[in-house]
Amino acid sequence: MHAFDVLGDPVRRRILELLAGGEQTAGAVSAVIREEFGISQPAVSQHLKVLRDNGFATVRPEGTRRLYAVDPRPLREVDGWLEHFRRFWTPPLAALATELARGRRERRLRGPADPPDERNT
Repeated sequence: MHAFDVLGDPVRRRILELLAGGEQTAGAVSAVIREEFGISQPAVSQHLKVLRDNGFATVRPEGTRRLYAVDPRPLREVDGWLEHFRRFWTPPLAALATELARGRRERRLRGPADPPDERNT
């Protein structure tokens, strides 16, 4: 399965978001996904299997529990592919960051005693 086929599913993307916060038990992942998406535990298990089989997640047993974690290698490959397209959003984001910094600087220079310029016309 291609990486974008794996990541194209919102349930699998959400599972990866959960796992990005750190290793989690299959039960903990299942509880969140069942609540948010209204799918069964076997369906969540299938999504975990797809992530595992395609290298996006690792699993290790700990007693009777199975602990899942993100495997970053395929995400790095996706990131490498996306590099070709970053030029479409990087300059606008940089411009936004500049404008936000300019606004913070202006507020800081105005100081707390100076209210914003209000004109009554």
